[in-house]
Amino acid sequence: MNRLYYIIFLFVLIGCVKKKEENIVVNAMVNGQWKVTKFKKGSTDVTTDFSSYLFQFKTNFTVDAINNGTIEKTGSWNADASAETITSTFSNAANPIVLLNGTWQITNNSWTWVEASQTVNGEVQNLRLDKQ
Repeated sequence: MNRLYYIIFLFVLIGCVKKKEENIVVNAMVNGQWKVTKFKKGSTDVTTDFSSYLFQFKTNFTVDAINNGTIEKTGSWNADASAETITSTFSNAANPIVLLNGTWQITNNSWTWVEASQTVNGEVQNLRLDKQ
């Protein structure tokens, strides 16, 4: 019987740690706006296509694409701390916002910036977001 309590305790503890990791990621994302400071599609740099945009991630897992101070498109986002990924979806979006759709593998990060990559149709895309 003691072993059963120990196993239940471990599952609860692991669940709390995972939830805490997810909360830390969410808090880092939603506090402040983010700007695309690098976006490469293969060898083509398309960063300037994002120059007028800021992104506001929200705790309800929506994200606003703000173009010159006006919300142009609202999408959804999610983070997986254990897999080190961020997924974003902007339905029916035009360029350049549509380029953000997909699951991004985080390759490097701090509290104020994140670098990520994904492969789309055999082409590697690299992204860097910086907190403003």
